[in-house]
Amino acid sequence: IPSSSSSQKNIESFVGGGTTPPPSPASFPVTKPQPGFSSPPASKSTLSLGAVLMQGAQARKQEVIKMTEQLIEAINTGDFEAYTKICDPHLTAFEPEALGNLVEGMDFHKFYFDNNVIVKNCKAVNTTILNPNVHLLGEDAACIAYVRLTQYMDKQGVAHSLQCEETRVWHKRDNKWQNVHFHRSTNSPSYTFAPSAHK
Repeated sequence: IPSSSSSQKNIESFVGGGTTPPPSPASFPVTKPQPGFSSPPASKSTLSLGAVLMQGAQARKQEVIKMTEQLIEAINTGDFEAYTKICDPHLTAFEPEALGNLVEGMDFHKFYFDNNVIVKNCKAVNTTILNPNVHLLGEDAACIAYVRLTQYMDKQGVAHSLQCEETRVWHKRDNKWQNVHFHRSTNSPSYTFAPSAHK
């Protein structure tokens, strides 16, 4: 059995040379959670990961919207070369011009580009994409739905407005988005700006 003097030396060594022995575990105060306090927030790494994922999704949605705008610009300017770069060669489509039929490939659309249907009949064209809604279907696929509002001036200088509703499916291949399918409806009547009616 160790002597009392050796026990005292052990205690002093433990507390760094002091003369008071360390308190027993039971003597430590118990800290109770205060009412109204929530659990600590998630770690910065967790928040950062969530923010990165959200930013990545938003960036891909903006890419799809931008590609849709470029495609419509190619249509408005009659640029078939740009149109073919944006669309898949086996593009499928439902549109009013096809009279309810599903068309596949580029030949059907090429007819309108070759004959400059828009360029010949319009002095100016402006298209606005309204309320674009993008659904990401994985890392390499997306679907966008929107209202396409087109303003144009005919050769007689009369202004017109035309609305259609479009849905487009995009597929990313070789780090490039391509339109693989679209569905266009024109349920809204067109509007003609008659200057005499606004005098």
